[in-house]
Amino acid sequence: MANDLKDCAVAGGTLDPLTARIYPAPERPSRTAFQRDRERVVQSRAFRRLAGKTQVFTSRSSDHFRSRLTHTIEVAEIARAAAVTLGLNEDLVETLALVHDIGHPPFGHAGERALDQCLRRHGLIFDHNLHALRIVEHFEQRYAAHRGLNLTLGVREGIIKHSRDYSAAGHPELAQYFLDEKPPLEAQLIDLADEIAYLTADLDDGVESGLLEIRHIRENVTILGRCYQVVEERHPGVEEKYLFHEALQFMQNFLTDDLIATTLANVQAIGAASLEEIRRYPKRLAVFSAQAESERLEEKRYLYDTLYTCDSLEREHDKAEQVVTALFEFWMRDPEELPRGHFHDIETEGLARVVADYIAGMTDSFILEQYAQVKRAVRR
Repeated sequence: MANDLKDCAVAGGTLDPLTARIYPAPERPSRTAFQRDRERVVQSRAFRRLAGKTQVFTSRSSDHFRSRLTHTIEVAEIARAAAVTLGLNEDLVETLALVHDIGHPPFGHAGERALDQCLRRHGLIFDHNLHALRIVEHFEQRYAAHRGLNLTLGVREGIIKHSRDYSAAGHPELAQYFLDEKPPLEAQLIDLADEIAYLTADLDDGVESGLLEIRHIRENVTILGRCYQVVEERHPGVEEKYLFHEALQFMQNFLTDDLIATTLANVQAIGAASLEEIRRYPKRLAVFSAQAESERLEEKRYLYDTLYTCDSLEREHDKAEQVVTALFEFWMRDPEELPRGHFHDIETEGLARVVADYIAGMTDSFILEQYAQVKRAVRR
């Protein structure tokens, strides 16, 4: 199957408009533009902070639970495997996978929800894709000549469009990112590689936490039950936890293979022979088959009903929202308590956005330290 979609892939050469950067940068013959972007992402402070940010469990009662960083690495493995098989630009795909969660605040979706609610009271929103773009264009400072990582246009487009489409009317500031067109297949793959990674990992971490039981999963998640049965028939008498781990890998491979096959079939069905035709098609072509999509939705509902909204995680989420909201309100009341390096952005960005940016960059442990300091200061 390799190279079947080569003509539809992002080229990545020096003449490709998607390799253009905001600021001039010398060429490096030994590395492609997207390989250099990958290195810039991996060497960024925001990427390193992913190690200290929640994936699902904020309490980190086990060292084995995924963090944002380990989840990101798993997404990159899945996405790159799909790209290689399809003959797409694997360097672009890997870079987009590594950067796709860089805009998430501490405490996972609970932290994001709390930040968004705080900003909405000031007529603003928090969107982790748009925040990721702000990080790579503005907050990271590693070069003497400019702010930001100076990533290629292709990577910046993929950061904001890999998981959703933005309207030109609603976001005129994003006009350069081809908002009236679909993203390249390389970017389209990322959202579903993300789904595959967390659908597998969250079942694993859920069992590790003791909140989910393997038998209950087998009875209520069709795709995992089917994979477990195959593994059990191949390895009779093996302990349940080992069969479960292998069934998870089987499920991940099944979903990855389905994504590859369905994407290839969709591109061939419309006769697309160029990136331009991929962009002009009204729907995304990187999708699951009808069966896999139905089973994906079933598992997602199961995780929502049994894990994400269970009492113990809800208590963690409530605590996370309390911490984010309290700190946001504190710095809105007393902006002089912000680090001095943030003062110069208040005039151009507004205080609410600056406070949200500061909070969004924190790791879970750092925001809890800040919360404890603020509580002590308020009591005095």
